[in-house]
Amino acid sequence: MVKIEDLTFGYKRKGLLFDNLSMNLFPGKIYGLFGKNGAGKTTLLKHIAGLLFPKKGECKVFEQHSSDRKPGVLADIFVIPEEFELPGISIEAFVVINSPFFPKFDNIQMEKYLEEFQISNGQKLTTMSYGQKKKFLIAFGLSTNAQLLLMDEPTNGLDIPSKSQFRKIIASSANDERCILVSTHQVRDLGNIIDQVTIIDEGKIIFDQSIEEISKEFAFGKIKDGEEHEVIYSEEILGGKAAICKNKGMDSEVDLELLFNGVINNREKINNEFKK
Repeated sequence: MVKIEDLTFGYKRKGLLFDNLSMNLFPGKIYGLFGKNGAGKTTLLKHIAGLLFPKKGECKVFEQHSSDRKPGVLADIFVIPEEFELPGISIEAFVVINSPFFPKFDNIQMEKYLEEFQISNGQKLTTMSYGQKKKFLIAFGLSTNAQLLLMDEPTNGLDIPSKSQFRKIIASSANDERCILVSTHQVRDLGNIIDQVTIIDEGKIIFDQSIEEISKEFAFGKIKDGEEHEVIYSEEILGGKAAICKNKGMDSEVDLELLFNGVINNREKINNEFKK
């Protein structure tokens, strides 16, 4: 669905950001795109959406160069940005004006998502809180039924119950034809909804593995000094250490935050475990 090869890009004042970056996104998956602040997560999403153009290399969506911004391609992409402004119109008016750009838009779905997010359909967009506006955009984006959904920090501004609703709605909206890419630094907010962990750092994709493969290779948990474990990465916590260990038949939930820290601090050791 998305194929990026040797993408090179930079800003004049900041210098080179991507250095021959390559990645592929496939339908039927929810990707978690993680990286430190300034790693280029938002910039990468903008390249995929055709809002920025590579200096070298290529970015293709549905086998078309995203920079060509062909109407047929754009009709199957929806972007939920971190920062946005909404017009001073009602929800109904926004839907009437914008839904025709997305041929697969479903009004019944839209009503369902608004109800789940506890948003009244008669509200004016500018009177809503930031969190309500974010939930509205998520509801609209999912209702477009676009094959490619790009979400930049979608849980920013959401309270704890809303984050739980977000995870539930995203999980239920996934299907074999849709690819969802969620870019965030709040890794815990994605819970267990993602299928693939992709980490970007220093202009390259430095880690790209499925949750299934990560679970096979690693066990996550708290260990105490003196216990025998084949530790891959650990960090000090109250009462012991949070550790990534070689999985020897244990069942444990993937700790995304611990995994991210492990990859950032010792990417070679982490990645080598998948080459054995």
